[in-house]
Amino acid sequence: MTVVDLDRPSTHKALLQPLRHALYEFEESSVRNALGKLLTEQAVVHLAHPFGDLHGPDAFYSQALAPLFRAVPDLERRDYIVIAGPTPEGADWVGCGGYYTGVFVEPLLDIPPTRHIMHMRFHEFFRFEDGQVTEIQALWDLPEVMMQADAWPMAPSLGREWHVPGPATQDGLMSGPHDEVASMESCRLIMSMLEHMKRHPSQGGPDVMEMPRFWHERMTWYGPSGIGTGRGVKGFRDWHQIPFLNGMPDRGQFVDQITYHFFGDGNYAAVTGWPNMIQTVSHDGWLGIAPSGKRIEMRSLDFWRLEEGRIRENWVMVDLLHAYQQIGVDVFHRMREFNKARIGFDAETGRAQ
Repeated sequence: MTVVDLDRPSTHKALLQPLRHALYEFEESSVRNALGKLLTEQAVVHLAHPFGDLHGPDAFYSQALAPLFRAVPDLERRDYIVIAGPTPEGADWVGCGGYYTGVFVEPLLDIPPTRHIMHMRFHEFFRFEDGQVTEIQALWDLPEVMMQADAWPMAPSLGREWHVPGPATQDGLMSGPHDEVASMESCRLIMSMLEHMKRHPSQGGPDVMEMPRFWHERMTWYGPSGIGTGRGVKGFRDWHQIPFLNGMPDRGQFVDQITYHFFGDGNYAAVTGWPNMIQTVSHDGWLGIAPSGKRIEMRSLDFWRLEEGRIRENWVMVDLLHAYQQIGVDVFHRMREFNKARIGFDAETGRAQ
């Protein structure tokens, strides 16, 4: 019996470590080398809009990481969550959460540079097969970078925008051995919580979600930039859930058309899926955009930390730029319009010269 058979989650985290280290000490040759060893040539890399789907390690580097590195030459990646585990279906995933940082000196996707230190939150999930990565699902918080550059062209966030922290317990870099029993229990609690969440509003008022049963009274919901953070159940409901359900009340009615990948690691759990939500923008609209009556897909990559059997912290990333694109709003076009008066940007196009 091999080490992988004994403790696959710990083995997969160890296999990912060289890439994580290379991204921390970012230098082109070392990152390319680590990617080439870790990813299969056919690996599919699902990235946030506008990067889209890429294939293989070379495309991931040249079309996504290289532009980020050009914009931030002293780029480094900092992880505060690294967890791993099998899904109920038997797939093996490693989930990483943290942020990229460095001095923002050149445009990134026409986001104007600030010449100050920047931070861009990420959630990146890696699926392993036979010791290599065959799939990545990753969201980078590009709206967060736009906000730091005073170039966010959409509605203000309802929640608090800030530099989202890592776990309060500072234990997010989970080490082995993998505790299968605790991990499965964490996963089951999250899946039960989500089933209860779907009951509202189709089956009754907020009480049908039984939120005090699942959520700690001091819970914090760390949403993506464009939505922001909410503290406590009231903060979560006021700044995210109520506006979300007002604009898309058919949430949870198309589960047969989506795929979830749940896995746990000790008192942490995660979910990934591409997409893992489908709903219709209607009624009051959402995020300041008028209702379009259009059904959209959403990509969300989430982590939860449990404390005394309830959720104390929840990190959520959503591909908001992709959501806007589906209802006909080109956020980058709007942003370029904002940039026309900036020094170093073309007055006609808003693009960097």
